[in-house]
Amino acid sequence: MTGLFSYTKTPIGAEQPPILKVKRLHPEAKLPTYATDGSACMDLYANLLGDASVAGRGSLRIPTGLAVEVPPGWALCIYSRSGHGFNLHLRLSNCVGIIDADYRGEVMVQLHNDSPTFRPISRHERIAQAMLVRAPRAQIVEVGELTPTARGEGGFGSTGR
Repeated sequence: MTGLFSYTKTPIGAEQPPILKVKRLHPEAKLPTYATDGSACMDLYANLLGDASVAGRGSLRIPTGLAVEVPPGWALCIYSRSGHGFNLHLRLSNCVGIIDADYRGEVMVQLHNDSPTFRPISRHERIAQAMLVRAPRAQIVEVGELTPTARGEGGFGSTGR
């Protein structure tokens, strides 16, 4: 009998996306954007007054001109752009940046140049990518023994090649 019952339950996997509040600290700062409908990460942009360069084998801290309000229970993870790594030998100096829910300062990106060649950075160039990820707080419990597994203490290649 159709029409007698209505459902308002949200289907599994169709929950509303979290809201990332973004504040421009500089009027010309570019807000994060998703390059395509299938992009997992949003692009972050350099907020430079002009162009800059990352010295060969050197690092450069680059402002985004943005501050964010990450929702409670979430973290904003900042990653290198794959094109930077593969094509330009640029990566984040700290490999992965974490913006906690209680941080309100400017989001900064420090790029490291693994090549000996200077790498220019344009004023509004995409410099990194960011993804909101769930960040539950674990309950830390000290125990005398851990539950045994077949793998045990094997690590660093113990499961094969």
